Amino acid sequence: MSEQPFATNSDASDTPDATDVDVIVVGAGLAGLVAARSVQQAGRSVRVLEARDRVGGRLLSQRIGGEMLDLGGQWIGPGQERIAQLARDLGVKTFPQFHQGRKVLAINGRRSTYRNTVPSLPVLSLIDLQLAITRVERLARQIPLATPGWAKRASEWDAMTLEDWKRAHVRSQDARAVLDGAVRAIFAAEPAELSFLFFLAYLHSSGGLMKLAEIEHGAQQDRFVGGAQQIPQRLAEELGERVVLKAPVTAITQDDTGVTVHSERGAYRAQYVIVATPPLLTKDITFTPALPTARQQLMAAMPMGSIIKCVAVYDRPFWRERGFSGEILSDDAPFAVTFDDSPAEGGQGALVAFLLGESARTWRERSAGERRAAVLDHITRAFGAAAAEPLAYVEQDWIGEQWSKGCYVGIMGPGTLTAYGAALREPAGRIYWAGTETAIVGQGYMDGAVESGERTAREVQADVARP
Repeated sequence: MSEQPFATNSDASDTPDATDVDVIVVGAGLAGLVAARSVQQAGRSVRVLEARDRVGGRLLSQRIGGEMLDLGGQWIGPGQERIAQLARDLGVKTFPQFHQGRKVLAINGRRSTYRNTVPSLPVLSLIDLQLAITRVERLARQIPLATPGWAKRASEWDAMTLEDWKRAHVRSQDARAVLDGAVRAIFAAEPAELSFLFFLAYLHSSGGLMKLAEIEHGAQQDRFVGGAQQIPQRLAEELGERVVLKAPVTAITQDDTGVTVHSERGAYRAQYVIVATPPLLTKDITFTPALPTARQQLMAAMPMGSIIKCVAVYDRPFWRERGFSGEILSDDAPFAVTFDDSPAEGGQGALVAFLLGESARTWRERSAGERRAAVLDHITRAFGAAAAEPLAYVEQDWIGEQWSKGCYVGIMGPGTLTAYGAALREPAGRIYWAGTETAIVGQGYMDGAVESGERTAREVQADVARP
């Protein structure tokens, strides 16, 4: 279990009038807690209802081998100023992600090492890869941030998958394999599962493909000392009794004067509601009156990415002694990528491996022991025999997590963005939508979660203040 620094409030009353507040927030992930804090700081009353027995949502830190390590989101990079400022405000420090040394590339049956951001490939394959990156970066900048469905070629690009585009524009098998690995690492999905328009819009939202793939100057540049879950935990400490855990929301009913939110901890009454969960999870809530058709269709058409995150802990980061960075990019292992996951201070070493997309779905049908053996076998091939016997080994299957149903983010296949994308942020009466999926900037990242929480809080406060 993660370390939880605050106590939950007492059982809720079953009488809605007993718990009247201005705003109810559904979900105590980063977006929901940021929204609640903003509402509370504006002088309005707020209640947060969380289905889990903890706060943090897709942020989860756990003590493994004596150190707090992340089993959920963990990185922050340049340009992500909202989450950076929030962390500073809450006293959570960062440290650089270790990346010095040789990286391992295992694709198309070959194994090699490289030191730069772009893997060492045969010259024609490298040119092909660089051309592909340049093209998608250029196309991504053509997508309007807030309204990607208004792009000139939106219908054309939304009708195809990223796999379709790749097959038409990337000829080298090596370049295709590297691009596939990057896509899996960023989306926890296969290129065939992503609308090309959604792919481009997502890249533009967070600064481009290279920024999302890189460590130095990229989205994986820094980590949080003590784990990322400290941020929602400290937000929850500030909110105190306003946060209700183990309160899955089952129904939301609107009328002319407000909203009643029904949960397993009781019924609550408010003027407005902010739902800060992935769109897929809102399918489990009964809405009365029914949500607009576009919103219903969006919830059904936006699955989560597929990921199992595995952490192996050692007595020291021995791979560094052999000149390795801890990074592996592979298409023949259960995992797509690994990184050095060692804590900020010296001593203990750790590696994190990501089973992503189709591989995650396939390997979760195998036993935990088989997954562990396969992951450690491939890490041992890359870094030597010392990798075979970790002091501790933990995995987090986000696909099977009831209140996430996957990670990192909800994704869109062909046709979804142009048909239903406008419903992502469009309020439904007194119901507003938050969560990193709804972010204009930083979509899919902690920064996007903060952006969405701040945005919906502003929108709701404006309505609460309206006579």
